[in-house]
Amino acid sequence: MRIRFERGLPDRLRTLHPAYFALVMATGIVARAALLYGVYGVPEALFWLNALFIIVLVAVTIARIIRYPGAVMADIGDHSRGVGFFTIVAAFGVFGSQIVLQAGAIGLATCCWVVAVLLWFVITYGVLAVLTVKPHKPRLADGINGGWLVIVVATQSVSILTVLILPYDASLTLQRPLMLWALVLWLGGGALYLWLMTLIFFRYTFARMSAKDLTPPYWINMGAVAISTLAGATLLEHAALSPLVAELAPFIKGQMLFFWAIGSWWIPMLLILGVWRYVIRGVPLAYDPLYWGGVFPLGMYSV
Repeated sequence: MRIRFERGLPDRLRTLHPAYFALVMATGIVARAALLYGVYGVPEALFWLNALFIIVLVAVTIARIIRYPGAVMADIGDHSRGVGFFTIVAAFGVFGSQIVLQAGAIGLATCCWVVAVLLWFVITYGVLAVLTVKPHKPRLADGINGGWLVIVVATQSVSILTVLILPYDASLTLQRPLMLWALVLWLGGGALYLWLMTLIFFRYTFARMSAKDLTPPYWINMGAVAISTLAGATLLEHAALSPLVAELAPFIKGQMLFFWAIGSWWIPMLLILGVWRYVIRGVPLAYDPLYWGGVFPLGMYSV
């Protein structure tokens, strides 16, 4: 029993994984954690690094759509890769939150919010509609994985950014409706987690799973409820903007504790399965963009 290392496959434009925007998610949330803990210099460095990451990834994604539209359409209709497009929504949500908290550039953060909201609608109802109506579908064990929970992460990231920009960039007449919108997203994201986690847990316990099947995005089992906890805390922090949210504060606190407890429960389980994958079964450690989907949950739980 030993840990093995291998060289990862090179990134190519044609086969670039749609979930590569998890790099922005991971960098952004680690920067926020460093900011909360007062780590000198790290939040600022990661902020500018993340600005570079999101610009490059947007440019590369546009280039891929123009040059390889067939490959992009194939990804959209793929049950494993299609949900990776939700990382684009989450990336704009997380980076927009960084802009508010680290730079105070509310106008730029609002632009990120507009992009995130539009992409949330297009990807949520576009990708899920395509996966619903396609005639040939994989078995549940082959199609469902922890990456599906990035749907929840994307939804909650939009909820958080909505609340963060409200005190600065919304008229009084818009604050209450937008707080309601953020609350609805938070509740809807929680419901999505319960629906998807039921299928994932069924796949864990009743379908055969090899060590190679246990990919890094399974850490989003924890990360999705960690960001749901943060979204609830953000709503409560700004409850004064909405009488409805203030009235529901005890319910929101209870639901936050519920989400945090689920996330805490997952950590030992995921560590045990990681030992089984890498140490006992000897799956080699090699760079894969999906590993950013493992960094993000750890950073989010810390926050």
